[in-house]
Amino acid sequence: MNVIQRMQAPTPKFFKTLRAVGLALAAASGALLAAPVALPAAIITIAGYLTVAGTVATAVAQTAVAKDGDDESEYDDDGP
Repeated sequence: MNVIQRMQAPTPKFFKTLRAVGLALAAASGALLAAPVALPAAIITIAGYLTVAGTVATAVAQTAVAKDGDDESEYDDDGP
């Protein structure tokens, strides 16, 4: 399976949630980095690390795929 096929394959629910959290984390830390007010250096440093962590979590979650033959409904909490 190449990278393009992996990115287009179904993603399990846990990794969809992880992807959403990673995107939110990257967006929030990006907003802190771009804030027009002066922030302490510690906050800027932490925001930089959170941007990287959110981006990596999103990329890893996007490449996770369900096993062959597994139905995506197995990962849903909605039931049958």
